[in-house]
Amino acid sequence: MYLLSVLCVASLFGGMLLFAGGFGTLAFKLLDKAAARSLIRDTFPYFYLYVLANSGLAAVLSFFINTTAFILLIIIFVTTIPNRQFLMPTINKAADTGNKKTWGMLHGLSVIITLTHIAIAGAALNYLL
Repeated sequence: MYLLSVLCVASLFGGMLLFAGGFGTLAFKLLDKAAARSLIRDTFPYFYLYVLANSGLAAVLSFFINTTAFILLIIIFVTTIPNRQFLMPTINKAADTGNKKTWGMLHGLSVIITLTHIAIAGAALNYLL
């Protein structure tokens, strides 16, 4: 159970870090702007499902191993739900309507939340090691 918990949290941490730091950057570097935007928009629902599934499973696996790691993973799980269900569609709507101010503010918020999730996942991993 311990090894599975560590692997799951490491996968969560690494997956979020790779998506946030590498995927978007490469998409905009290798594709034209319109294709990159479309690709990013189309992949975000899957990214959030990945975070939900992985943080939920990691929380369950860490429940009896480390209470602090469990709580941190639950925080990621719970706060990802409104990101996927409300924040992401609102960001897309702002982009579609050309509301750059709202888009910038909400996109910035989503970036801060994602970076915070990465830091929390790293902390949870630290508590398990």
